[in-house]
Amino acid sequence: MKRKILSTVLAVMMAAALTACGGGIVGNTETAAEGSSESMSEGEWAPQENITMIVSYKAGSGTDNTARVLSEYATKTIGKTVVIQNMEGGSGAIGWTALAQAKPDGYTLGFVNLPTLCSNIVEGLGDYTMDDFVAICNHVNETAMVIVGKDSQFNTLEELVAYAKENPGALKASTNGEKASNHIGAALFAKSANIEYTAIPYGGTADQLLAMRQGEVDFSVAKLADIASMQSEVKVLGVFDAERLAELPDVPTLGELGYYDKWYGSRRAIVAPKGTPKNIIDYYANAFKEAMNDPEYIEAAEKAGISTLYLDSEETTTLLNDQFIFCTDEVAKLWE
Repeated sequence: MKRKILSTVLAVMMAAALTACGGGIVGNTETAAEGSSESMSEGEWAPQENITMIVSYKAGSGTDNTARVLSEYATKTIGKTVVIQNMEGGSGAIGWTALAQAKPDGYTLGFVNLPTLCSNIVEGLGDYTMDDFVAICNHVNETAMVIVGKDSQFNTLEELVAYAKENPGALKASTNGEKASNHIGAALFAKSANIEYTAIPYGGTADQLLAMRQGEVDFSVAKLADIASMQSEVKVLGVFDAERLAELPDVPTLGELGYYDKWYGSRRAIVAPKGTPKNIIDYYANAFKEAMNDPEYIEAAEKAGISTLYLDSEETTTLLNDQFIFCTDEVAKLWE
């Protein structure tokens, strides 16, 4: 709790400075709505046509899979079809640029992957800033894990580390993009284990994991939902958490083995373009909450390996800001 409060305070203190550097802090919905033709609208709102949901990764990726499960049940609560539009490329930058530039009328929403969205902005990889998005809610909270292919010579994380130390730089890791979430995870692991490796970026998580399963690389970092359909094809060697995962009770945490000892993973939030009126944000926050509480959705999410964590608009704004601080602080040091 103290960490969360401190992060929130730091977010406020850093807002002015970061904005001057290209916009680092997500504004609240009321600030974001200023300048919109509907910014003063306070009445009830509901969509009159289908909604486009931008996913910045290819069909079949972890983000795409989780988005499609949610969209099925959100369509029920909204009463209009939530259409997934895949816009892959640039480690998410292509889709997020389109989302930032979309009309703020409630008919174009999108998923943002954390911390990738923030690291893209810190690294100048995208033509958008944190202030270009208004938080609706969080959807997913997924713990990262170190994995290898089923035929890998490595059966434990200790074996992987020992090999890396005996053969500096020989290990290859596939990632979901340059300095994207799984690349960050691999770098956190490698730095904490004091090993050298070679990161090979692919177009997204689906391609990253295919490369690993085909033996093109030695290991990867991914999340549980990413490997839900291929668990028989991979071995999980360690998880980025303070406690073992209930789904994988026999897999040690990295901290147990003397490596990275904090939680790390991916969160996926639903956002709208800057300028979207607050009544629209509130409508979707309630609709997605209802969808995530649907017993049928919960059952489908469990089958798909999706770890759902609903956070409202205010909580998600704090999450986005905290993730930006994480990327400007801890993550930036990984590439020094």
